[in-house]
Amino acid sequence: MKYRVATPSLNLRDFPATHDNSKILIKIPFRHTVKLIEKTASDWWKVKLLNTEKEGFVLSKDIELVDETTEKSTDIEVPNFELGARASLDSKEETYKPIGDPSIPFRDLTSLESKLTSIRNIITALDVSKSFRYQKDASDTYCNIYTFDYCFFAKVYIPRLRWTDKAIEQLEKGNEVAVIFDETVRPFYSNYIYDWFLQSGNEFGWERIADVNELQEKVNANGGVGIICAKRIVLNKSGHIVVVVPETDTDKAYRKEGKVIYPLQSQAGADNYNYFSEIREDWWSNNDPESGYASAIFYYHD
Repeated sequence: MKYRVATPSLNLRDFPATHDNSKILIKIPFRHTVKLIEKTASDWWKVKLLNTEKEGFVLSKDIELVDETTEKSTDIEVPNFELGARASLDSKEETYKPIGDPSIPFRDLTSLESKLTSIRNIITALDVSKSFRYQKDASDTYCNIYTFDYCFFAKVYIPRLRWTDKAIEQLEKGNEVAVIFDETVRPFYSNYIYDWFLQSGNEFGWERIADVNELQEKVNANGGVGIICAKRIVLNKSGHIVVVVPETDTDKAYRKEGKVIYPLQSQAGADNYNYFSEIREDWWSNNDPESGYASAIFYYHD
């Protein structure tokens, strides 16, 4: 039987937390799927993270039964949240995995002030303007990787990997598929992330927002995560995705008559900025047939 995570994040432990030596193996994001192995007599059930070898114990109250009559196998999210042993800010190895550097803080959800402070600390630690992981090269830019990393440390989920056609064939037959980069999974680029937000974002706690003024206000007021994602007119060209971040004493959104026109953003791309607003104006509105965007969407997550 399949279950889904029903809380913002779920600890998969090697033993129930009632054991003194219990350790957290990984944190499973909201809505990800696990396979029930054993319903124990206690509140701790043994589960397997689908399409991986990871097994452990979770609190039964934090998972919910999946209706397999309505779920498509191809809807199963790729479990791309296990830390990369070689993923680091100084390398482009394992950019498809989260960074395991303990010096990079997670967003502290205790209070508004702790959220705002920890977001500033995440941006400082990732240092997108200088870190080698996000620097453009001759073949690519890395807006999707930076946004994935930022969201990971902010404790919200966006995808980094998606199943290959070969893997989907096996999933549709009811088989489990190992996660092997460039064989069973491939990267989620910005144009695909745009589609993911529209199709699945609300299932993972994302709320679509009407305009950048409302988006900036919500990010400021709640210490949440904002996203602007734009899809290219020419689909074989990369789209773009940035995070909208809370304003600070020194870094502000650009306003006209009290309304945000260009929000405060953080990005990797052709140019990398820890913070920016008016320097790129409303980049998402570029409708040039060759280099512009077909449309853009705005999303928010607490």
